[in-house]
Amino acid sequence: MASKKINPGQSSLLRGFLASEAAAGGVLTLCAALALLIANSGFGETYQHALHIELAGLSLLHWIDDGLMALFFLLVGLEIKRELFAGHLKTWPARLLPGVAAAGGMLAPALVYVAFNAHAPETLRGWAVPTATDIAFSLAVLALLGRRAPTSLKVFLTALAIIDDLGAIIIIALIYTAQLSPLYAGLAAGLLLALTALNRAGVKSLAPYLLLGAALWFCMLKSGVHATIAGVALALTIPVGKPQGVDDAQASPLHSLEHALQPWVAYGVLPLFGFANAGVVLGGGAGWFADNVLLGVAAGLFLGKQAGVFGAVWLARRLRLVSLPAGVGWAQIYGVALLCGIGFTMSIFIGFLAFGQSAALETSSKAGVLLGSLASALAGALVLMLAKSAAAPGRQ
Repeated sequence: MASKKINPGQSSLLRGFLASEAAAGGVLTLCAALALLIANSGFGETYQHALHIELAGLSLLHWIDDGLMALFFLLVGLEIKRELFAGHLKTWPARLLPGVAAAGGMLAPALVYVAFNAHAPETLRGWAVPTATDIAFSLAVLALLGRRAPTSLKVFLTALAIIDDLGAIIIIALIYTAQLSPLYAGLAAGLLLALTALNRAGVKSLAPYLLLGAALWFCMLKSGVHATIAGVALALTIPVGKPQGVDDAQASPLHSLEHALQPWVAYGVLPLFGFANAGVVLGGGAGWFADNVLLGVAAGLFLGKQAGVFGAVWLARRLRLVSLPAGVGWAQIYGVALLCGIGFTMSIFIGFLAFGQSAALETSSKAGVLLGSLASALAGALVLMLAKSAAAPGRQ
C-alpha cells in the first residue's frame, strides 16, 4: 500500500505532538520514581498524610484525580476529535489497523486479569485496569530509540493509543459510574445541550465553552458520573475549524485550546498525578505471588497487551484486511505491542475508580501497573533496538 502524502501543516503538528508526549513521559517517569522513593523512605507517612489533607470538602488526592485530571481528559478528548475529523484517523481505512490493534489490546488483557480473579468477585471489578496504554510513556520509549523507530511506526502507536484512550473513556463512563443523582445528571445533560447549541450556532470564542464546561464538571462531580468525563464531553463540543497549515492552526478553536492546554497537562497535571499516585510502599516479597490483583494487572499489561495487539494485527493481515505501515516489519510491530503494555496513567486512574474504597486493593493494583509497565517498557525497547526496518513498504 502506498504511503499517504501528509501536508506540511499536519507533519509539523505531528512532530510537535510526538516530541511533547515523549518529553512529558520523561518528566512523568521522574515524578513517579520520586514518589516511590519518598513513599519507601522515612517521609512515607508525611507523604500519605499530605495527600489526604482536605480542601473544600475533597482531599488533595481527590482534587488531583477528580479535578486536575479533568484537564487531562479534556486534552485527550481534543486529541481524539482532531485525529478523527482532521488527522490520521480521518478515514475508515486509516482507522482500521490501529482500531483492530487497540481492540485486541483491550480484550486480551481483560481476559488475562479475569483468569487470575475468576474466583474472587470482590476483585473482578478491576478487569479494565490492564486494558489501557499510556501514550506519553510509550512514545517516550520510542523517542529514545531515535531513527530505529520510523515515523510510520510512531504514527501507528499514536493512533493505537488514541483509540485505546477512547475505549478507556467509554469503559469509565459505562462501568465506573456510581448511583446517579437525577437532578445533577439532568443539569449536566442541559449543559451539554447548551454546549452543542453553541457549536451548531458557529460560536468560535472559547470563553463560553470553558465557562459552561466548568459548570458541567461540577454537575458531573455531583451526579455520580465520574467528573473527568466532563472534560471529554466538553472536548467533543469544541469546534474543529479547518486549518490548512501551521499558520492557520490558530483559526481553529480546537487547535488553539489543545496547544494552550498541552504544556500545562504534560508538565503540570500528569507529573502531579504521577507523584500523587505512584507512591506505593514496596514489600510483601513472596506475598506478591499470592496477590491476584497484582498478578492479574501485571500479567494483563505485559502478556495480555502484547498477545492482543500483535495477535489482532497478525490476524487482520492474514485475512488481507490491512497492510503494515510503510517501512515497518513484524519485529517492530511486536515491539510496539510490548510498549502498549505501559499502562501507567490511565491504568492507575482506572484502578483508583475500581478499588478506591479499598486501600489494600488499590495498592495492589498500582504495584501491578508499575511492574507490568516496567517489564513492557524494557522488553519493548530491547525488541525495537534489535529489530530492523522492513526492506520495502508493502512486502510484509
